[in-house]
Amino acid sequence: MGTRARLPNLIRSLQKEAQPKPTCQQSLPSLRRAFSLYDQINLIDNVPNDQLRFQRYTDSGFTVNGVDYEGSLLCVGNMLMSWAPKKFSEITPDSLSIFQTVRPVPEILILGCGRYIEPVSPELQRFIRSTGMKLEAIDSKNAVSTYNILNEEGRIVAAALLPYGISS
Repeated sequence: MGTRARLPNLIRSLQKEAQPKPTCQQSLPSLRRAFSLYDQINLIDNVPNDQLRFQRYTDSGFTVNGVDYEGSLLCVGNMLMSWAPKKFSEITPDSLSIFQTVRPVPEILILGCGRYIEPVSPELQRFIRSTGMKLEAIDSKNAVSTYNILNEEGRIVAAALLPYGISS
């Protein structure tokens, strides 16, 4: 019995020894502080008036430079136009044929697939590569953000966007 009574005490003493003792307590930098520094350098609100900037997306359209647009949009540089496809399966080389003539050729085409990322057909991938562009197929919510960032960096970028409410 004497051994059994000492066992809990032995376990407690071993647990105390196993716990590392703090040697130097330094607080980690606050992430909030890091983000607030970024907020102070707000490039998004200081874009030139002639640059397109997506400010909002909805299930049926987008807000660009304070103007609401319904339906799919095609953006080339700082030119914005309505785009025919209403669902992902309607995006074909023919629907993107404008990129055979646009100069300078955008370095990247951001394809906003709607609510979900969709696999791009090999035929469409070959067509986009044949124009000299790279392809980024992502959901439309992230597509408009990516477009804003690349456009604000001064890069030649294009976007083909289905409204966020579209899903296949």
